[in-house]
Amino acid sequence: MFIALVVAAVASLGTPLITSVATTFHVSLDSAQWTLTVALLSGAVATPVLGRLGAGPHRRATILATLAIVVVGSALIVLPLPFAGLLIGRAAQGVGLGLTALMMGVARDHLPEERSTATIALISVVSIIGTGVGYPLTALLAEIGGVRAAYSFGLFVTAVAFLTAWRSIPAAPEGRSAHVTVAGALVLSGGLFLVLFLAGQQSLWSRHLAVAVILAVVAVLLLCLWTASELRSKAPLVDVRAVRHPAVAGANIATFVGGSGMYLLLTLITRYAQTPHSAGYGFGLTTFAAGLVLVPFSVLGFVAGKLTPRVRTLIDAPVLLAGSAVIVGGGFVLFATARSNLAELLVAMGVLGFGVGSFSAAMPGVILAVTPKSETSSAMSFNYVVRSVGYSLGSAIGGLVLATGTGHLFPNDHAYTTAALVGIAAMAVTALTATALARQRPPEINPTAATATASVPSQGRSSR
Repeated sequence: MFIALVVAAVASLGTPLITSVATTFHVSLDSAQWTLTVALLSGAVATPVLGRLGAGPHRRATILATLAIVVVGSALIVLPLPFAGLLIGRAAQGVGLGLTALMMGVARDHLPEERSTATIALISVVSIIGTGVGYPLTALLAEIGGVRAAYSFGLFVTAVAFLTAWRSIPAAPEGRSAHVTVAGALVLSGGLFLVLFLAGQQSLWSRHLAVAVILAVVAVLLLCLWTASELRSKAPLVDVRAVRHPAVAGANIATFVGGSGMYLLLTLITRYAQTPHSAGYGFGLTTFAAGLVLVPFSVLGFVAGKLTPRVRTLIDAPVLLAGSAVIVGGGFVLFATARSNLAELLVAMGVLGFGVGSFSAAMPGVILAVTPKSETSSAMSFNYVVRSVGYSLGSAIGGLVLATGTGHLFPNDHAYTTAALVGIAAMAVTALTATALARQRPPEINPTAATATASVPSQGRSSR
């Protein structure tokens, strides 16, 4: 859980420091934005490969090597290197995002079932609320000592995470095997890179539409080529047949649509809070104060993560997903109708955190109910990639909607309401998808099965 929290917090370091990076390195804000984008890109690209390696006998070595890369990247950022060195370091830090799924595999392999279920749920939660942990602290450090002081925090916690893994992470169970096809990994990486790049480059669509369309077509072709090769491969990077299982496919669809909506609301609230009073709305908060707005998100997200495994014994995981989507939708309604004072924003952020925490804690239960232990890391890695694409899409949608209502410098207040309505629609689709999953109620598989396509009922409790 600590490792998952650290890699999530470190990857989010770019968010509150974009303005400081632009002034320190004398680059534009669009260029400084890449300190966040490049970390998300490298994380999404590395995650499927790390997930497959984590399913094999060298999981401990994979975890340590990945954390070593993150530590080296953190050191590069602190050193007095030019802006290119900063981007390389941020890309290395982003690779660590792929460790979340491997931590779930460790928990499922080495803890009793009851403890592993609760631990996996919390790992999923802290991988999201880590943003709220790192944001205010790094913003404060940046105001006190500059951007490199803030990045020094990342170096410290990643070094501690490496030592923690060295002392604590056990070896994978014997009898596992994992083979990574280099060609398949490169094709998937190329497709994912283009998808996430296009989702984050709004100016490319508005100024160079033809180029954007061509890149989108290339991305689709690469992903189709990768899917076809995976279906023929005897040792696929991601078990595409398992992904097609109704429960897994439905869960990933809910993650994609729901992730878009959740990240949309998170960006709307933080952006609204920092808008100066001269725009006719907003609160003109500093970067540090805006980071504190995320505290209710993190606290209530963690509370939901602790409560969800207990509620899971009474309610099906898909029903929990649907309920969580409704809660997030309620956060959108609050933001759309009541945002005249800061307290209302804090309440909306708390509701969002509780909904996101519950959603994140319930999601692994849906996927792992039909996934063998040996494929835990790979299955959850794919879900993380889907979530990353959803987050990127949510950020892009928010930017596009606000751009349509932009006046001279800032969006009109009504643009935020329009974006909130889009988010409500996204959460409604998510709730309906999760409800459809609940009606299917697929049987759990034997967790020791050799493949994710097995459908042997477990000897313990039912899928409920």
